[in-house]
Amino acid sequence: MRASILLVSLLGFTSLAACGGGAAKKNALPTPSPSASPAAKVGGAHALALIESRSDSTVAGTANFTAVEGGVLVEVAINGATPGTHGIHLHETGDCSAPDAASAGGHFNPSKMNHGAPTADPHHGGDLGNIEVGADGTGKLALTLQGLTVSPGEYSVVGRAIVVHADADDLATQPSGNSGKRQGCGVILFSE
Repeated sequence: MRASILLVSLLGFTSLAACGGGAAKKNALPTPSPSASPAAKVGGAHALALIESRSDSTVAGTANFTAVEGGVLVEVAINGATPGTHGIHLHETGDCSAPDAASAGGHFNPSKMNHGAPTADPHHGGDLGNIEVGADGTGKLALTLQGLTVSPGEYSVVGRAIVVHADADDLATQPSGNSGKRQGCGVILFSE
């Protein structure tokens, strides 16, 4: 863990203690594009999460968040996971201190929608769907989440947590997709 903190410090990232924002909006987030091809980058805004093991797992990795036209490009790489399908979500609170990552709270859901697939409506702003892990324990996921931002505000990913779960997200069970234990967790840190 100390190496992770040092790495973050060396990269010039700092934690955002609070996110600003106005009154809660009840509008649905636009459906994200399943394509990982980045749209025009917006002002170079970028955030990073270092995913660390939780719930006695060996899951670790990184998640990069880049502002693109209309949303955020999310690129995740993990290792040390069991082969198969794992649910992956953004959670409300940027706190991974609990051994089971319960400190990260529920799914990030600024529009107060039902849980679902990130490519369909309705869905939480933090619904990333599933990440496929190969026999070597590694997996990658890239998608663009429309309607979210890297910049501070109600729809910002910064100050949240990214969580990798033990089981597949069924994309239907409320409120979290029945995806099991939280095996990896990383706080999303901001850099301009």
